[in-house]
Amino acid sequence: MTVPEQATSSPEPLLKVSGLVKHFPIKKGLLQRQAGAVQAVDGLDFDVRPGETLGVVGESGCGKSTMGRLVTRLLEPTSGTIEFEGKDITHLNTAQMRPMRRDVQMIFQDPYSSLNPRHTVGAIISAPFRLQGVTPEGGVKAEVQRLLALVGLNPEHYNRYPHEFSGGQRQRIGIARALALKPKLVVADEPVSALDVSIQAQVVNLLDDLQDELGLTYVIIAHDLSVIRHVSDRIAVMYLGKIVELADRKDLYERPMHPYTKALLSAVPVPDPRRRAKRERILLKGDVPSPIAPPSGCRFHTRCWKATEVCTTQEPPLLTLATGHQAACHHPENAADRAPAEKPGAEAARKVTKKTDS
Repeated sequence: MTVPEQATSSPEPLLKVSGLVKHFPIKKGLLQRQAGAVQAVDGLDFDVRPGETLGVVGESGCGKSTMGRLVTRLLEPTSGTIEFEGKDITHLNTAQMRPMRRDVQMIFQDPYSSLNPRHTVGAIISAPFRLQGVTPEGGVKAEVQRLLALVGLNPEHYNRYPHEFSGGQRQRIGIARALALKPKLVVADEPVSALDVSIQAQVVNLLDDLQDELGLTYVIIAHDLSVIRHVSDRIAVMYLGKIVELADRKDLYERPMHPYTKALLSAVPVPDPRRRAKRERILLKGDVPSPIAPPSGCRFHTRCWKATEVCTTQEPPLLTLATGHQAACHHPENAADRAPAEKPGAEAARKVTKKTDS
């Protein structure tokens, strides 16, 4: 799965997102007046090319799941545009979106709550055919059994209920349902985070195999950088509703440019004790600020050890600092300092240890 580096030779993006914003209003009092807003997603710009996998990572509460629901139009954006195959789908209503549902599908995080316990597996996977008025060749039952076999389940379990399956098997049922109408884009919202560690690799490998076999395009949302590394072509790092870094997988892991990305990578477990002892471990102080009242300037400056005066007042734009590598930082790692006159303050927002006990 290689993605062309030159923009001139790359195909038109399958999905293009510009200035995407989603604010959830906070209402108080008897008259339910708006007292503020949760700025879950606050200005995202990215695209996804046909056949590639874009990984989206970040801490809990950074807005990545909201972004996934906006892209699939399960949520209405506050502002911005979403284009799919060159068509603006930002404000299409339910009826207008129905034909698009064939091409854009979602795999949900929790396989226990995303499947109706009253319906059989056959009824769950065949629901897209019924809703879209599609009759597959050979009949619905034969197609559902083919999909079950495709995701590694026994086709004879057609009449079983979700409670008769394990978590990993339920997630496979969810994947089969998402693939029923042969979509072009699949958004997977933390598809393995609710699963046992021993099952996660199986589901990740399944998604990889299905992409090669069916020519799928993925947006995979996760908080586990080690999972994202194996399946993604490009990776977007989110922090408090914004993309702070977007780069090719190899570049991101070898030369992270945003301090937040460097801190995330330092937290990835390393199985080799000798390599672990040599590695610099970055511990960020404090919690992610509230999305109701995010910090001014760079939103990461309250926890960043490189923060200066300019970081507190000016929001850094997401700029291309190297070929195919974008970062939003005034003092990037592994790149020229964009504010060299500024020097970091004495109060560092991190603690570094050369050796870790774990």
